[in-house]
Amino acid sequence: MTAGGGITHSERFERARREGGPLHGIQSWVALPEEDEETTPSFAHHEGDDLPVHQDRGLWLRLLAGEAFGLRSSVRTHSPLFYVHAALQPGARLELPRQYAERAVYLVSGAVEVGGRAIDPLRMAVFADGDETVIEAQAPSVLMLLGGHPVGDRFIEWNFVSSSRQRIEQAKADWRAGRMRLPDLDNSEFIPLPPDPTRASASAEAH
Repeated sequence: MTAGGGITHSERFERARREGGPLHGIQSWVALPEEDEETTPSFAHHEGDDLPVHQDRGLWLRLLAGEAFGLRSSVRTHSPLFYVHAALQPGARLELPRQYAERAVYLVSGAVEVGGRAIDPLRMAVFADGDETVIEAQAPSVLMLLGGHPVGDRFIEWNFVSSSRQRIEQAKADWRAGRMRLPDLDNSEFIPLPPDPTRASASAEAH
């Protein structure tokens, strides 16, 4: 999904609620370059079979987005990046792509080391440009590998992200006023904008 100038969406898990069982996933958002921040919102669904996979000596990779390890994803992106679901068996080694200035690893489960240092599970290790980034699995491990080229600083408040504070204030006003159309199934489930913590603090001090 590309949020662009503004999009609403609903995440529903009726089957999981009805039948029970675990639900496991990671949601990631990538900032758009400034010239694309107001692009037309869009959505594309990928089943997974159309995403490239690589396997080799205890290593399994699925490229979700971008380009890396000789693979290219069909998912549309607006800046050079890579986003990979990886599974490593003990002893497997993998170096993050060198052509990207920003790179990181999120360890979902298992045990891995980079340059002799362990990465804690459920934590993200962020590497500076030029850092050693050879990952070695000490146990069966699942990781998310990600990175790209810098797109500049961003402000974030609630679900709104922009390079401009004024644009965020406009989006907040549009949400409060109901000018952002909800999905057809969610017209009765409007979620109010959270209180501004700065204003709440100022109000408390005034009283």
